[in-house]
Amino acid sequence: MRATKLAWLLEQVPGARARAERGELCFGTVDSFLLFRLTGGVVHATDCSNAARTLLFNIHTLAWDEELLRLFEIPRSLLPEVRPSVYVFGGTEAGLFGAPIPIGGMAGDQQAATFGQACFDPGMVKNTYGTGAFLLMNTGHTPVASHHRLLTTVAWQLGVEARPTYALEGSIFVTGAAVQWLRDGLGLIHDVAETEALARSIPDNGGVYMVPAFVGLGAPYWDPEARATLTGLTRGTGCAHLARAVLEAACYQTRDVVEAMQADAGAPLSELRVDGGMARNDFFLQLQADLLGIPVARTAITETTALEAAYLAGLATGLFESTEAIAVGWHPERRFEPVISQDRRDALYAGWKQAVARARLGIDHLKLRP
Repeated sequence: MRATKLAWLLEQVPGARARAERGELCFGTVDSFLLFRLTGGVVHATDCSNAARTLLFNIHTLAWDEELLRLFEIPRSLLPEVRPSVYVFGGTEAGLFGAPIPIGGMAGDQQAATFGQACFDPGMVKNTYGTGAFLLMNTGHTPVASHHRLLTTVAWQLGVEARPTYALEGSIFVTGAAVQWLRDGLGLIHDVAETEALARSIPDNGGVYMVPAFVGLGAPYWDPEARATLTGLTRGTGCAHLARAVLEAACYQTRDVVEAMQADAGAPLSELRVDGGMARNDFFLQLQADLLGIPVARTAITETTALEAAYLAGLATGLFESTEAIAVGWHPERRFEPVISQDRRDALYAGWKQAVARARLGIDHLKLRP
């Protein structure tokens, strides 16, 4: 919530508000800071997808919202100009690289990954597995108001005259971070890649579920009081069960968000495109396909955020003629098809929902009975 942080800074830093009102200060997201520095302090701008994350932007008018600016008492002069995602923002300062280089594209992190996955048509969905996970569904040129606790955001705008593309987003707080916990917190593994062999070594989860609510639960629960739990432990539970439970937890959390997206969009998903560090784990992606019941497609380049930056710059400078030309070049390195039955899938997911219910009880609700 950058608006609240900015409002706090203006109140707490001596002289900041007066300087802001005199036009002596600039504020923006990381992209606008980098642009400002790369252009030698000439250009203070951002794109609509980044502006949408400030709590100060109207995603319908694509402009800073006057009502929100008044509410937070933030001078408009502080903020960057908002441009399309595909736009030549300026050139780098000549001394940096020997000659000016045009800066032709800008987008927020997860919107960028969605573009890099060539999710150009409404209904297409990608998931990025990092320390957390972030699912975005392209909803086309119409912003869809979520009734299932997802975020409605600007995905991108491909030029000054182009209509913006919108997306639904679901943020999962902990996925890869739970694998790191196995390594750094418990010392069960030395390398995150070991989880694949461990999980493969057992036929199923043995009834063990891990709800990685170390910092609460994100979409679609938004429960900051939830706490991480391990359920179903027996004397037969071993390291392999814990590793598998952690991988499955990322899959179940993804299904939670996918079901919310399908309900909001009113249509089922046909495929999930994936990227990020955990997407290199074949066993994990097969679990994901099985527990979703739809194919999961992994591209050869799993760092699609950086790829998107190149795509946007290519569109702005004429290297690519259209998104169709980019889409032709997208292809899966591997597609994982679901292989378990619907009954088995639903039974496993029911166990997850029970585990989540226990995690959401919270410490304050756990009473010792006499």
